[in-house]
Amino acid sequence: MRVGIVILPEHRWWAAEPRWRGAEEYGFDHAWTYDHLGWRTLVDGPWFDAVPTLTAAAMVTSEIRLGTFVASPNFRQPVPFAREVLALDDISDGRFLLGLGSGQSGVGGYDRQVMAAPELTPAEVADRFAEFVELTDALLTRPKTTFEGTHYSTTQARSAPGCVQRPRVPFLVAANGPKAMRVAAEFGQGWVTTGLREAPSLDAWWADVTRRAARFDEALAAEDRDPATVDRYVSVDASPLFALESVGAFTEQIGRARDAGFTDVVTHWPRPDGPYAGRETVLEQVAADVLPVMGGRATRMAAAESNDSGVLGVRDGGGGSSEG
Repeated sequence: MRVGIVILPEHRWWAAEPRWRGAEEYGFDHAWTYDHLGWRTLVDGPWFDAVPTLTAAAMVTSEIRLGTFVASPNFRQPVPFAREVLALDDISDGRFLLGLGSGQSGVGGYDRQVMAAPELTPAEVADRFAEFVELTDALLTRPKTTFEGTHYSTTQARSAPGCVQRPRVPFLVAANGPKAMRVAAEFGQGWVTTGLREAPSLDAWWADVTRRAARFDEALAAEDRDPATVDRYVSVDASPLFALESVGAFTEQIGRARDAGFTDVVTHWPRPDGPYAGRETVLEQVAADVLPVMGGRATRMAAAESNDSGVLGVRDGGGGSSEG
């Protein structure tokens, strides 16, 4: 199983850079940042744009995959955004993952509010998202794109030189409902769910996530896609339990995700207070003791260290054997 971590874009770069370097050095498989103009209770605090943040992160890392968690039509327009995606994929040398989501409907969502955008019905949100993903896919795979839709139009948009990753950067499509799941099944190389918001218990949240995973299987079948070809991500901190609250909480969430058939889990860098409040010492302990036996980058790193030291399968400082 692979493990990713979200680093909120709330720090000046001198403070953010060590976190991005640390995510790679700890052995996480992917690192993400939120793509918003502001977010929930943190809206009045410091906040930086995702694209330059990920560009800077790409310049101080070399192996870890990087991505948006997630970009939405609330303020992104596919034509200029596709150009930014091309640049990120190039600068990262093919390590970029494009997380895409529909954005919030109704009265919620600072991004929509600050843009003074008209309120959309849930059906309109779903239709706009389908167009957003379809057009972004076209812009990243075709040399020229002309598109006429209800929400987006473009004429002869160029896409040279194309993505480093072929045929384009992988799409990680956030989808909890049936319409978005159809989009994920058609265009996604990965699917991510956040499960039921404000679930009454951890068991209830995981039961809901498991049901959604079954519905996603049905969406894949409708598109005649092999489920083994689409990665499954779960944002475990959307549950009532913050995964990095303790090492025990992390291992519990990992175990539940594995049992539910997920290939990837995503947690958040601990903050001193508010959302995702926790201690960085827990993150350090998880990186030292848990990630090396997960089978991802950290496992390979531990095996390489063992080979370099001439003692295969034993990690420095004890703590058990590594799996390669």
